[in-house]
Amino acid sequence: MANAASGMAVEDNCKLKFLELKRRTYRFIIFRIDGQQVVVEKLGNPQETYDDFTASLPADECRYAVFDFDFTTNENCQKSKIFFIAWSPDSSRVRMKMVYASSKDRFKRELDGIQVELQATDPSEMSFDIIKSRAL
Repeated sequence: MANAASGMAVEDNCKLKFLELKRRTYRFIIFRIDGQQVVVEKLGNPQETYDDFTASLPADECRYAVFDFDFTTNENCQKSKIFFIAWSPDSSRVRMKMVYASSKDRFKRELDGIQVELQATDPSEMSFDIIKSRAL
């Protein structure tokens, strides 16, 4: 993993599942780095909530995630935005944080259609209220 910034591969399934999320097949996707590549760890079905999503993130390991957030604007219009969340809890290992941080931009470029990016080191930094305020 010494050359993680330039050598991180993205499994084709990651891009495929992201396209399916854009078509509303999934509510969220959690990705992890496995060896030298990013892989899908968990798929959230459309009925799952934001709380289900946050409960799926490990407390002491980094992850990338995308979440399809539905909301109503101040003008009473139904909308949705796709969030990219870089989850890097304070309790995770320093080496893991470095690998995820150095690979994030390359991975995010593979996912065409991200509308909002958020970085979080603890659950309060990605609370439902913060997500909603960033969507509006």
